[in-house]
Amino acid sequence: MFDVKATQHVLAVKDLQTAESYFLDKLGFSVRFRVDGWSFLSLGSFHIMLGHCADELLARDTHDHSYFAYVNCVGIDDLYRDYQQRGADIFQAISDKPWGLREFGVATPEGHRIMFGEDIGPSGNS
Repeated sequence: MFDVKATQHVLAVKDLQTAESYFLDKLGFSVRFRVDGWSFLSLGSFHIMLGHCADELLARDTHDHSYFAYVNCVGIDDLYRDYQQRGADIFQAISDKPWGLREFGVATPEGHRIMFGEDIGPSGNS
């Protein structure tokens, strides 16, 4: 039977050190391991593979194509407060959406965008 164990998102970055530092310091990821030109990072079962690609476009230059992940989670208000305290670039403030999710968005220094969402009840309560 097919089952998804976890996902890994591969991101091309121009500045590997800055990108890695942002994920560690601002978003709370930890280093799984590093190999030449690559950093493998995790936040629980959310895995990122940062690859040094000096000649590629910045993610922000791809506009709405810079979204690369939607993370369904629990404890979103705690995460949001933590990211505010850490100084993460929050481009969309936390709010309840009509599609039944409480969500917010963060961006990396190169413009990769991640959305975090938590299911809310029909009344809009978490």
